[in-house]
Amino acid sequence: MTERALEAEHLRKAFGGVRAVDDVGFSLGAGEVLALIGPNGAGKTTLFNMLGGQIRPDAGRVLLFGRDITGLPPRRVWRLGVGRTYQVTATFRSMTVRQNVQSALLSHHGRAWSPWPRADRLYRDEAESLLAMVGMTDQAERAAGVLAYGDLKRLDLAIALAHGPRVLLMDEPTAGMAPGERTHLMDLTARVSRARGVAVLFTEHDMDVVFGHADRVLVLDGGRLVASGAPAEVRADARVRALYLGESSGEPEP
Repeated sequence: MTERALEAEHLRKAFGGVRAVDDVGFSLGAGEVLALIGPNGAGKTTLFNMLGGQIRPDAGRVLLFGRDITGLPPRRVWRLGVGRTYQVTATFRSMTVRQNVQSALLSHHGRAWSPWPRADRLYRDEAESLLAMVGMTDQAERAAGVLAYGDLKRLDLAIALAHGPRVLLMDEPTAGMAPGERTHLMDLTARVSRARGVAVLFTEHDMDVVFGHADRVLVLDGGRLVASGAPAEVRADARVRALYLGESSGEPEP
């Protein structure tokens, strides 16, 4: 049986009279890739923020490998092994690709105070190994500021992995990317997840990405979980089709 990496139990969060997340529960296994989808306003961001510690739930629990992390601040959650990538990448544009990954490694190892001339010599092998993992060895000495958007997304993944996450939350990881780049990034993410046993939860509007790369899919609507299961099951679910299909369309819309 796959070890449960992340569990949400009866999570609730309201803003005024609006229930943004209403009694949501699910589990995510180590090495599993789980997609979270739903229309705008479904509660995806609020749920993500409760899992990462940015928002404290009104009720319910979040468990990380059986440990209750509910309401812990984001830095504590991060230190316990929950990484996160964002829709908009955040890199040091004047630094090289390798130095960006080294900076993340310095932070992970508690050496962020090291003066850069010396720090530049630290964790080079680890940085180069991570860059090889995401296919960026040949760009290690390029400035991050000149990278194409798809390459920035790969660098963002390498930076997230530098912190050794056991769970990785990815907020619309392929937003702004060309179709081919989206497939490449999610193929890479799935390979890394399985090779390292990292549990991945991602939100996404591109249904080709969702159904082509997720092991399971969760569907939120109005703050409630309305469907979950294997991609084929969710694609065939009448409630999901009602949310995503137009009268003349046969495929889910972004």
